[in-house]
Amino acid sequence: MKLLIDNNLSVLVKQVLDSSFPGSMHVSEVNLTEASDSVIWLLAGKEYNAILTKDRDFYYRVSLNGAPPKVIWIKRGNCRNKEMLDLIRGKIEDINSFLKSDRDIMTIQ
Repeated sequence: MKLLIDNNLSVLVKQVLDSSFPGSMHVSEVNLTEASDSVIWLLAGKEYNAILTKDRDFYYRVSLNGAPPKVIWIKRGNCRNKEMLDLIRGKIEDINSFLKSDRDIMTIQ
């Protein structure tokens, strides 16, 4: 299982996910830093199991169109990188369960 990490999250998130979700990438690593949501969505649907994002637009997109890709939507406002990394680190088991489920959306707060 691998995730595409959206540009609104630090590239450091990949380091937190590497051991649990090998092959996950930050959009900057696949030259999509300036890409539209549509381009990111299409790539994620073909090559990744889910998008990890703080962008509500992906939540709406999966609500309307369904997966793939699944969407992991982080509903946390602005915070320090350490707080975000700790939040994600604490949800790795939940993310793994979600990816194996038939659900399309997971929210993290």
